Amino acid sequence: IQLATENEQRLSELSDEAGSFKETQIVEFIFLLAEKWHLDQPVRYQAVELLERFMIKQVEQICKSSRDNVRSHEQEGSSWSSLKDQICDTFVLRLVSCIQLASKLSLHYNIVNSDRALQFLQSLKYSYTKQELLESELAVLKTLHFQINVSTPLAYVELLLEVLGYNGCLLPVRPLHQMCVQLLDFSYLTRDPIYSTLLEMAIENSTPNQLQVAKFLAVKEDSMLLAVGIISTSMFILEPGHWAQVVEHLSSVTGITAQSISEFSYAVLKHIVGSPTP
Repeated sequence: IQLATENEQRLSELSDEAGSFKETQIVEFIFLLAEKWHLDQPVRYQAVELLERFMIKQVEQICKSSRDNVRSHEQEGSSWSSLKDQICDTFVLRLVSCIQLASKLSLHYNIVNSDRALQFLQSLKYSYTKQELLESELAVLKTLHFQINVSTPLAYVELLLEVLGYNGCLLPVRPLHQMCVQLLDFSYLTRDPIYSTLLEMAIENSTPNQLQVAKFLAVKEDSMLLAVGIISTSMFILEPGHWAQVVEHLSSVTGITAQSISEFSYAVLKHIVGSPTP
């Protein structure tokens, strides 16, 4: 109930730019860096969500500040250009800071300290100091008002698996959890194609208009829908004979219709196998 409430609250406050910083290249960068540093699975998702939330807030703040300070159209153009350069120049630093913060949130002994972060940044020819690295972490924290411990889709997946087990669903727990993590990675890396397929199915049209795309944003950011879709797809792959029962249980627990869960599974499977008829 707490996770569902948190999810609904987040969706009600959704920015129009939500998802803008979850492009495949960005997500892949974070995943590979988390792998390089041997970080726990939850850290990679937390880092993606942190960077997304921070960047949107930062851009919104900069745009507001720019509008407040600008007096002429000519100034506005040059001002926005320099602000855009500033965002681009510090993007990799902010990305590393988000991974650092996510690693600290995990309460794991293997946190990313300043030395490891600086070593990596120097390998990319950046010349940041420890002070700048600390200031970057603080900038992320302040921009998000220190509210950084937000539940990731993995938390939704794991809690729903616990609920299914408690309700008497016979699940291959360990392989199912491993499959869910793999599919969650896949859904982060192929986010746009999966949700494009889902949108086309919802409107029964391959060319959605801008209004339909805007209204669909809440679906793309719905962590509960993503979680049930990932569990359903994993179960379909591992034990298709029990798939319908699991979908029914998931629908009963979350209130998401069995049809919506099935459609999500179809969209994921379509992009896994590369065929319209998985």
